[in-house]
Amino acid sequence: MQAIRITRPGGPQVLRLEEVPDPEPGLDDVLVDVRAAALNRADLLQRQGHYPAPPGAPADIPGLEMAGVVAAVGGRVRDVSPGDRVMALLGGGGYAERVVVPAGMVLQVPPGLSLVEAAALPEVFYTAYDALFRQAGLAMGESVLVHAAGGGVGTAALQLARAGGAARIFGTASSAKLTGIEREGLPLDIPIDYRTVSFEEVVRERTEGRGVDVILDMVGGDYLGPDLRSLAELGRVVLVGLLRGRSAEADLGLILGRRLRVLGTVLRARSAAEKLTLTAEVRDRLLPLFEQGRLRPVVDRTYPLAEAELAHRSMDANQNLGKIVLEVESRAASSTGA
Repeated sequence: MQAIRITRPGGPQVLRLEEVPDPEPGLDDVLVDVRAAALNRADLLQRQGHYPAPPGAPADIPGLEMAGVVAAVGGRVRDVSPGDRVMALLGGGGYAERVVVPAGMVLQVPPGLSLVEAAALPEVFYTAYDALFRQAGLAMGESVLVHAAGGGVGTAALQLARAGGAARIFGTASSAKLTGIEREGLPLDIPIDYRTVSFEEVVRERTEGRGVDVILDMVGGDYLGPDLRSLAELGRVVLVGLLRGRSAEADLGLILGRRLRVLGTVLRARSAAEKLTLTAEVRDRLLPLFEQGRLRPVVDRTYPLAEAELAHRSMDANQNLGKIVLEVESRAASSTGA
């Protein structure tokens, strides 16, 4: 099969489309013909040599999520059949024509979603769901602030917060992405252009000094101090990303006095058992919302698999609203020349 390989650590130019061995499914696995694979910031870090693949995942083929058509199943698999449209969270290897996935990690694609949309679902909706509800315990009637609201996790978090009954949703992004969020009809009550105003001041003013209950932070670095000052008593901030760095100063007295919680989360490095549990929750709690049209992946643009370098350059520029997706030509079509 063909796959995009990281030939050495570096910029987007190190990505190459090459022939690699087909993966072999085990008794409890599903073999999937990939039709689409979405980009994530972890892919960029892996390409640069800063985020090694977890054990069992290909070290040189990135890709944390994909959607496609089941080609074959292992002898002990009962709930998935060849021909099923499926999507899955991966440890890596998604930038390829075929992947092997444990059957328990596979989700059926809801009828209303294309495979391109489905490929943009697992990583960001798993991450946002886990951070907002399993980690921060966002409850109906609470308020939430989502940083980087125009990104993949951000656009998922806005929708999940509203679906979960959040009373007020604040979100930071550039003016261009805020315009895109409005155009897409995503739920954002109080947009904040972080380039022109202080989110801390906006939160203080719009909550009359109370603060918000939950903050989802993909930025890190020097955002932590203002995050803490923007939280209400018993508030929670969940760190999901570190776009502005790993180090921060924090007022520990504020954490003690307001009984705040600072939580960190990462999805890729979790055990197989944890990922299976999270997948089951997504299957039970979120897939019905996609089927009802209450949730949807936001896809900014697509590229052919062979143009992964251009896709990475686009993500490096940070101008996309929602997800960037690689489309993979079906093996049947390529073999017949269609």
